Amino acid sequence: VKTIEEIPFLPIQFFKTKKILSSSDQIKETFTSSGTTGSLTSKHFVTDLSWYENSYLKGFNHFYGNIEDYVVLALLPNYLERKGSSLVYMVDDLIKKSNHSDSGFYLNNLNELAKKLVQLDAQGKKVLLIGVSFALLDLIEIHQFQLKNTVIMETGGMKGRRKELIRSELHAILSKGFGIDKIHSEYGMTELLSQAYSTGNGLFNCPPWMQILTRDTEDALTILPKGKSGGINIIDLANYNSCSFIATQDLGKVHQNNEIEIIGRFDNSDIRGCNLMVL
Repeated sequence: VKTIEEIPFLPIQFFKTKKILSSSDQIKETFTSSGTTGSLTSKHFVTDLSWYENSYLKGFNHFYGNIEDYVVLALLPNYLERKGSSLVYMVDDLIKKSNHSDSGFYLNNLNELAKKLVQLDAQGKKVLLIGVSFALLDLIEIHQFQLKNTVIMETGGMKGRRKELIRSELHAILSKGFGIDKIHSEYGMTELLSQAYSTGNGLFNCPPWMQILTRDTEDALTILPKGKSGGINIIDLANYNSCSFIATQDLGKVHQNNEIEIIGRFDNSDIRGCNLMVL
């Protein structure tokens, strides 16, 4: 292998059926995907959590600046109901690192969250509200906002609670409900230790140690040129414990400026995870 394009990418399904590990060190944490009852879940074995922590902290800083500048509010009810969520691990640490007494998780106490959002925004505090799509929709159904200092970041997913929406439709509803111009997005998954972010246009950017390529849907070893839609392959150098080269079941396109558009999922792939809406 002489070039990136020649690297064989590991099909993401292997995380469900095999132990993907590139270390003989003791496993410190096992992150698991959320699956429907009875379905196989992905397991990501991590021997050194500092790689994950460095990745998400530096990734957040790369796009948003110092986490200490933010009050972090999390609306992730379904993720707190189970153990092993890499998203909850990350957000919980961001809440602690923000070092702000108002930062925290909100489960089903939406009225309390609404009051807190209005209060903090009016005080001019920089606020990050990160939430799963259905919970953000629940929130704006009980309260309409006009926010000026708050970043709303959706992590995707209706979890069977609501009808699936395409991202542009979801963002239009959320923008109106929160009274803001744009909705941010986080793109991550159990099998990765890095995240891509969209700052409001539905197009994602990766931190420097993460790169997305697209492959031919009929020939998995053929990497497509920019501008062509195909299966998403991800290089994540933070995946030091497992495998840094993952062939996902997502469909997308890499634009000429390296921004990534997430289009949907392969028809035969499992409906799971926090990162995507099904088209």
